[in-house]
Amino acid sequence: MSKLHLYILAAVLTLVAIGTIAYKTLVLQFPLQPVADVDAWDVEVRVSFRGQQAPAKLSLYIPREDRLFATADEQFISRGYGVNTRKDEGNRRVVWSIRRAKGEQFLFYRATIRPIASTRETKVKRPEIKPPEAVDETQRLAIDAVLTDVRAHSADSETFVSEVIKRVSSPAPDGNVMSLLGRKTSIEDRIDMTVRLLAGAHIPARVVQGLRLQTYAQDAVFIPWLEAWYEDAWHGFDPVTGEPMEDQNLVSWWHGSNDLFEVSGGRNPKAKVTVRLNRESAMQGALWRGRELRPALLEFSVLGLPMETQAVYQILLVMPVGVFLLVVLRNVVGVKTFGTFMPVLIALAFRETHLLIGIVMFTLVVSLGLAIRFYLERLKLLLVPRLAAVLIVVLMLITLISIFSYQLGIYRGLSVALFPMVILTMTIERMSIVWEERGAVEALQQGIGSLVVAVCVYLIMNLESIQYFVFVFPESLLVLLAATLLLGRYTGYRLAEVMRFRALAGDGS
Repeated sequence: MSKLHLYILAAVLTLVAIGTIAYKTLVLQFPLQPVADVDAWDVEVRVSFRGQQAPAKLSLYIPREDRLFATADEQFISRGYGVNTRKDEGNRRVVWSIRRAKGEQFLFYRATIRPIASTRETKVKRPEIKPPEAVDETQRLAIDAVLTDVRAHSADSETFVSEVIKRVSSPAPDGNVMSLLGRKTSIEDRIDMTVRLLAGAHIPARVVQGLRLQTYAQDAVFIPWLEAWYEDAWHGFDPVTGEPMEDQNLVSWWHGSNDLFEVSGGRNPKAKVTVRLNRESAMQGALWRGRELRPALLEFSVLGLPMETQAVYQILLVMPVGVFLLVVLRNVVGVKTFGTFMPVLIALAFRETHLLIGIVMFTLVVSLGLAIRFYLERLKLLLVPRLAAVLIVVLMLITLISIFSYQLGIYRGLSVALFPMVILTMTIERMSIVWEERGAVEALQQGIGSLVVAVCVYLIMNLESIQYFVFVFPESLLVLLAATLLLGRYTGYRLAEVMRFRALAGDGS
């Protein structure tokens, strides 16, 4: 195939990419850079259970609006279910019901949560304090002793509430608190006990279950905290430290110690909560124009996929950028590596372990595995059993490193299991073969080159601007494809070879 054909193909791919990107930016007005002041989050709650061919009902808490956040664009997605929303003691619920549920059932709640621009305080009626539970004389004396001691060490309502929380959540509480808690030592039990103590001091308090709004969380969990009423408003407190809540990215979901959902007429219920920073808030007008002018352009694109799937493609679509960088470093610069895609896979593992810990873990596993591989060589094993033995050893090494790192308090070491074990096994096998056939210098050069390329790929793939651009404009990958095809015909000197033969070039001149 002639070079002209290759050049024409590369030009066509590039023009298609540039044309699509230009249409999105000029007509639909998609932003080319991620906007820093994105102020909305998409939240999805997926509840699944197995029907028993009988009537079924699912009750799910949904967020209630407060002075900090507002919930918009709520969607209740199900098939064949009746849907009702209701208020329950200040909380909001959605109730799905069906006459007969058969097989696996999936129900979705989706919403967009935005902060309210105005933080103006609104007058709220003082809540009533629920009558305390009946207690015996010993518990009553313990409650009075704790409140008397706290009152002596506090100056106002805020410090009083904070002091009560600190005493209840202390790892080594005094005798009075221990007698009240008994064997109930979970954070929820301690919050409930704090509410009881504050009720004894005539301070209304309640448990709040909230969600942290973050860039992306695929299995988000609800966080409990405590709210106390004084000075005509509710005030949040950290249930462990007793400090006033300062995290503005916590949205209140429901009040109380109840579970997120209740299912009747079904078994094996499960809930999965996904939170994602909403790029659509900066692109709202662009998406609206896209749906009006070219609805198929968005429906048949990454932006039309489910939110959980979009998060996966945010990682997958940036991989070609790392692969292209690998091509440049190998074919143009001349960096030696083990394999073609191993550095890219190691770079993906670095996203979980973080760079420095990932480098240490990779070096440690490969070094120990290489030593054991040399030992296995003396046993004269066949290729497949030898590879299987190395794989088993790699898995054992990863497990031991995770255990020791956890005991040393290095929690990032737990992510070492995310390293692709098969790639590590093949790297150890390949490195040992190169060591035997070409010497230790060549093996170390390729090993260090692989690690250097993995670091460079990680640094490029981890840039937020690149992640955003290839996700919103996936057609830009056509440009990378065109450049890769052109580099595939490159037969010139590599930069490493230029430095290597520089002395000969000087003699010839």
